Amino acid sequence: MKLRSRKISDEERIKYLDTLYTTISSLKSKEEIKNLLKDLLTESERIMIGRRILIAQYLLKDYSYAQIIAELKVGPDTIMRVHRWLDDEVKGYERAVQELEKTMLTRKNSKTLTPPSIGKKYPARHLLMNLLKNK
Repeated sequence: MKLRSRKISDEERIKYLDTLYTTISSLKSKEEIKNLLKDLLTESERIMIGRRILIAQYLLKDYSYAQIIAELKVGPDTIMRVHRWLDDEVKGYERAVQELEKTMLTRKNSKTLTPPSIGKKYPARHLLMNLLKNK
């Protein structure tokens, strides 16, 4: 039976989302996160998440909507939705893009192709690299 998010209680919503966030944050490697997301999400869903993160990255770099549309083949509604999320008080996209860029810069500057250690505090950052790699 399909669950409609509007019809669940706040208590249930918190329980389900906390389970998701705790599960992802408990994983220790990029490979574990990659495998979980492959089990949880379709390839299309993973790609869509990756594209949203790239849209956020481009918006934060002041790309125009036209440039993003040409580069990523997305519609203006998708860009506008991500733009609204960037303006949100939570700042999840901005933080994720900042960490992604730090990780990519570190990898680019390292002599080996192994990803940098990011510690136990932010294991979900591997998610972003995986999403971009799958693009």
